[in-house]
Amino acid sequence: MSFNVTTHFVQQYTTNVQLLLQQKGSKLRNTVTVGSYTGKAAKAIEQVGPVTAQKRVIRHGDTPLISTPADARWVFPVDYEWADLIDDQDKLRMLIDPQSSYAQNGAYALGRAMDDEIIEAFFSVAKTGENGSTNTSFGSNQDVSVSTGSTGATGLNISKLREAKKILMANEVDIDNDPLFCIITAQQHDDLLNEAQAISLDYNTRPVLVDGKITAFMGFNFIHTERLPVDSSSFRRVPAFAKSGMHMGLFNDISTMISDRADKGYATQVYVKGTFGATRTEEGKVVEIKCDE
Repeated sequence: MSFNVTTHFVQQYTTNVQLLLQQKGSKLRNTVTVGSYTGKAAKAIEQVGPVTAQKRVIRHGDTPLISTPADARWVFPVDYEWADLIDDQDKLRMLIDPQSSYAQNGAYALGRAMDDEIIEAFFSVAKTGENGSTNTSFGSNQDVSVSTGSTGATGLNISKLREAKKILMANEVDIDNDPLFCIITAQQHDDLLNEAQAISLDYNTRPVLVDGKITAFMGFNFIHTERLPVDSSSFRRVPAFAKSGMHMGLFNDISTMISDRADKGYATQVYVKGTFGATRTEEGKVVEIKCDE
């Protein structure tokens, strides 16, 4: 039960509830591929590896049989829930019915949990193989050094974005048809504002700044969140990736239920739940950019 609900009691002439500063739901859901699943685990991606064609050198020769590499990526569900109670006596003392605001607040929390699952999957071990029992680590050659473009540790700069894109292109990522994203915090955004090439029309065919915000540059679409982790050296771990390189499995999308609790004096319970998980589909489609703050 929320013991802070009394702060909404009618002491001032207001009928509005203001949700405090927070990330309002998921920002990353639309940057990854999404699938719906049931069960304890799901095979999210069936992978077929590249093969090499052979030259035909003799007439009526035997047909070459070339084994096709095959693998799979698995996604495992994680359950999330949130609930709070609103007493009927509280409602009598308020000018508003807080149910919708509480439900929205809970849904925002579940959306942030969804982003946390995606963020963790960027660089963590991915489950692969026939039954998802094989651990596949993030590639050691898929990172951009914190000192790229400088003699020492620096924040996000043009050189780091160039290196990240070079890695993706060298891995044969179809950048013409597979959208590229880069997740950044406010600090990395501010770093880019100091880069003349990122904001000047002298280097760009169209404006990069929109209302003082950089939304896209060098083929990357920038998404802002303050939920990115740091490594053991306190360097921010910034992911740059192709959309097809990350996958989120929805076992139960975010849903809200509002009901009376007879065991709690018939207080109104606002309940929000969701079950989902995320995985990296291919190491070559995800790059880690280390940034000093």
